[in-house]
Amino acid sequence: MRGAGKVCGVLGALAALCLMLVLPAMPLGTVPGGAGDTATPETAGAATPPPAETAAPSAIPAGQMGEYRAVWVSYLEWQSVDFSSEEAFAADVGTMLDNIAAMGANVVLAHVRPFGDALYPSEYYPFSHLCTGTQGQDPGFDPLAVLVRAAHDRGLELEAWVNPYRLQSGGMPESLADTNLANTNPGWVKTVDGGLYLDPANPDVRAYIAAGVGELCRNYDIDGVHFDDYFYPATDPAFDEEDYAAYCEGGGTLALADWRRQNVDELVALCYETAHGYGVRFGIAPQGDPESNYQNQYSDAARWLAEEGFVDYLMPQLYWGLDYTKSGDTSHSLTELAGCWLKMERREDVALYFGLGAYRIGEGDGGEVSGPGTEWQSGGALAAQADALAELGGQGIGLYRYDSLFNNTLWPTLAAQEVEALRGR
Repeated sequence: MRGAGKVCGVLGALAALCLMLVLPAMPLGTVPGGAGDTATPETAGAATPPPAETAAPSAIPAGQMGEYRAVWVSYLEWQSVDFSSEEAFAADVGTMLDNIAAMGANVVLAHVRPFGDALYPSEYYPFSHLCTGTQGQDPGFDPLAVLVRAAHDRGLELEAWVNPYRLQSGGMPESLADTNLANTNPGWVKTVDGGLYLDPANPDVRAYIAAGVGELCRNYDIDGVHFDDYFYPATDPAFDEEDYAAYCEGGGTLALADWRRQNVDELVALCYETAHGYGVRFGIAPQGDPESNYQNQYSDAARWLAEEGFVDYLMPQLYWGLDYTKSGDTSHSLTELAGCWLKMERREDVALYFGLGAYRIGEGDGGEVSGPGTEWQSGGALAAQADALAELGGQGIGLYRYDSLFNNTLWPTLAAQEVEALRGR
């Protein structure tokens, strides 16, 4: 999860521009398997929702569940969880979920596909290295099945958190399984700053990602599929110059930035349609700064809020405090950013939540107001932020992340106070 750059002075113009973009239709049956690729038509077909006569009911918008109160459990948490046996994993997960439920949260955003790998047996992705230390090695049980059952036993909803494009980043994982897409379909992969990412411009990639979403929805009683803010990993024109040249040679007329946004829109729409075919909601947590989303990651969040067929909810990551000021600029303060989002055109069936930075506890948000007695050392920053957002019209919050609240080794007393304040809301 990441913070962002600038802010919303151009939101009106951007919203008007994005509403003029037209999303081309893309059949769900697209086969992920061009020349030299290893995917099969049978595998690709999993992207297609059930036939209309047997499809599950439409997903219930998350906004209808009352106040949405979520906690992110990331791959960083999984690094300290015991995967040695189903019993050991269930015990560790049980403790985590008990803590989340006792705090008053009602949704767990569980990282189940962080690096083109999976915390569950998959036809599309190897087992995550987080399970055994070796990507592709079966831990001998199904961690996601345990998670879903344990969450529901405690009255918690569980959404499967997926990073759609990322295969490797920051040297993690150190080695990739033979069945990782970087090895089976190298033509689908781009390299950026030493990391590996699936090509957003490739329609086969989009179909494959959607097929993976379908697999999750078909095989598990999950309550949602959740993407965070990792979309285009680069702004450099060289990243996809061959793809863009081919698009232009084929008669395409969109500018590079608009073409990239179209590629992301097509993925989002396809995954939304796939999830809804199984009655599962689909949401995204974009960066907190709308302009950064639009210009740097090519994610047209304003369009997703306003138009049908993209998301059931957005949860922008507002990881700055109520008192945030930098060089006299308050534009990234929590309430000013929230106001930008709340002013956007939004369909009635799309909910708007806000992500809060629990990792800021004690450390602060980099603003000019910091230190003892200030917001992030008050013991009640997150509860105060949640209350302020509710008063503005926000429909819920997500807290990034579990360890910052319950395993905070730097600020344990403050973290415990924050949890207690949240429990008391």
